[in-house]
Amino acid sequence: MLKQIVEAALVAAGGPLTLDQLLALFLDDERPSRAELLAVIAALQEDYAGRGLEIVEVAGGWRTQVRATIAPWVARLWDERPPRYSRALLETLSLIAYRQPITRGEIEDIRGVAVSTQIVKTLTEREWIRVVGHRDVPGRPALFATTRKFLDYFGLRSLNELPTLAEIRSPDFLIDEELRLEEPTRDAVDEKPRDDAGV
Repeated sequence: MLKQIVEAALVAAGGPLTLDQLLALFLDDERPSRAELLAVIAALQEDYAGRGLEIVEVAGGWRTQVRATIAPWVARLWDERPPRYSRALLETLSLIAYRQPITRGEIEDIRGVAVSTQIVKTLTEREWIRVVGHRDVPGRPALFATTRKFLDYFGLRSLNELPTLAEIRSPDFLIDEELRLEEPTRDAVDEKPRDDAGV
């Protein structure tokens, strides 16, 4: 019965569930231990081996998801196309992920172009980045860092699972189909090379 409850909760949740959230499903006198819960999740992962679904651990907990190898067929259920991201947006997100916490000015210095306000807005609205403080310099610029939703979206448990820069430079490195680059858009057009004043 425990296995069925956990499986049903993971399928119904529509997002990751932590062990604490799973434990909260049970009354005190029937609550399993954390070890029992982890054993059930491991058993479910074995049950799902070779099937179209899998149970994975991400930063936000455990979730049921469609296997990446099956995703292209399942995606046809929806008329809308998956979002396509500009090179500028992905470069900005990458710099935040690898150099966090980082200011907009520091991103602009590395990229050599001004960061479009729309890019920061898009990343913030998707809840992939957030302001985590302010640099103690004149103007007190905001410091950006990635969020748990960023980790969950990309199927990561922690930032340590990001590919190394050497791996990314490898010709064998594949970008996930969901992150296909789009043709230059207004984001790219709006970006202007920075002059020495950073304008």
